[in-house]
Amino acid sequence: MAKAKANELNKNGKPVVGILTGSPSDLEVVKKAEETLHSLGIPCELFVLSAHRTPDLTARYCKEAEERGLELIIACAGMAAHLAGAVAAHTLLPVIGVPLKASLDGLDALLATVQMPPGIPVATVGIDGAKNAAYLAARMLARKFPEIKARLENDLAVQRTRYDDPFAAKAGKRK
Repeated sequence: MAKAKANELNKNGKPVVGILTGSPSDLEVVKKAEETLHSLGIPCELFVLSAHRTPDLTARYCKEAEERGLELIIACAGMAAHLAGAVAAHTLLPVIGVPLKASLDGLDALLATVQMPPGIPVATVGIDGAKNAAYLAARMLARKFPEIKARLENDLAVQRTRYDDPFAAKAGKRK
């Protein structure tokens, strides 16, 4: 993956991550991905599209995603959870699947998302793992966009301040 020039990410304001969810009822969980991407300065878009109820729109979205500037797609769905697989079948962009807890504690969605046929891969995070999907997307984008890498490093450093350093404690430097 070629490195982008600094600030190329935000120069046109176009989204680089598409977030899809199969049902409006899932938005509370799915919006965590959008919030995380926004906090890292990553432009994204969020749509409700269903592999079953809007298959033609879903296919069109996926087929046009790359030419519109998307770098990857996060697909969130519960129950039968065919959205991520349907998305991956219609694009060569990386797809991150987020199984959602809708029935069977989300195990049905997890299995449906992770068990893809050869040639149609879907990177899958944990059940209701929309936030981790955003972090995975950011790590993938950091390979191309140096400003995302810097933001991720800063975010991780901030997260680490919430924990004790047992080695500092031994030296009498406990927080």
